[in-house]
Amino acid sequence: MKNLIKSLSLIVIALFMFSCGDSTKEEKDDVKLGDYSETPAKKETASTDPMENKGIGPVKNLDVPDEIDADMAARGADLFKNMCSACHKMDKKFVGPAVAGVTERRTHEWIMNMILNPEQMIKEDPIARKLLIESNMAVMANQNLKEDEARAILEYFRNYDRAN
Repeated sequence: MKNLIKSLSLIVIALFMFSCGDSTKEEKDDVKLGDYSETPAKKETASTDPMENKGIGPVKNLDVPDEIDADMAARGADLFKNMCSACHKMDKKFVGPAVAGVTERRTHEWIMNMILNPEQMIKEDPIARKLLIESNMAVMANQNLKEDEARAILEYFRNYDRAN
């Protein structure tokens, strides 16, 4: 009976691990699991102030209106549920950190760059690297989302943070 429970547990864990990401998409060879505590050979240019750091990736400047776009937030909620909720929960640490309050702790650009470019963020961004080391969590999988999808997820986070 114990062996059956262990076997089923391993199967569930394996299925859970493979649920993150799209196996049909090309894997990136340059990012490996390992020790991210070392500063990369490249010179760091990202700020260590979480409310000034825009992260590393395609989003350099983002003009976000104060008003929440309800349709975009609803789309973001669906995307989050389908692409992110296997690893992230809003109010508790899971495989990844809790997301609630992230828009109050990080810039909008940083959040989008973390969604769009997690490999490079973890390798080169001092805040992302520190978060990974301190949280002792899994490396974030690249879900290969488009910029408008990441923007919708950001709008969902903004809406959630304002409501709570």
